[in-house]
Amino acid sequence: QEKLVESGGGSVQSGGSLRLSCTASGDTFRRYSVGWFRQAPGKEREGVAVIDSSDGTARYADSVEGRFTISQDPYKATLYLQMDSLKPEETAMYYCAAGAYFAGPYYLRNPGPIYAWGQGTLVTVNH
Repeated sequence: QEKLVESGGGSVQSGGSLRLSCTASGDTFRRYSVGWFRQAPGKEREGVAVIDSSDGTARYADSVEGRFTISQDPYKATLYLQMDSLKPEETAMYYCAAGAYFAGPYYLRNPGPIYAWGQGTLVTVNH
């Protein structure tokens, strides 16, 4: 059973930055693509960013392209999400999740089966 633990959430002013971390158990990064999702109050969950484990490609939602950066440190079994120029509408619970090994161009819109979710970390962006 894969286990994912997020950290790094908090409260920040509009335009500020946060870095989220997701620590994975075992060989999660070798078996799955691990990415970030978020869910704002009253809204559907949306994919934010993922690293395709099949070829290392980083994929981003259009809304965060150029402001967010996903990276991973396999030796620490940790996934990161650097978030810059944050906007109030990005206030949400952020989750990391382990999905299919091949995370193609449409993965963030339709990730398919998710094999493990973290507990989430809350990001609040104030006006």
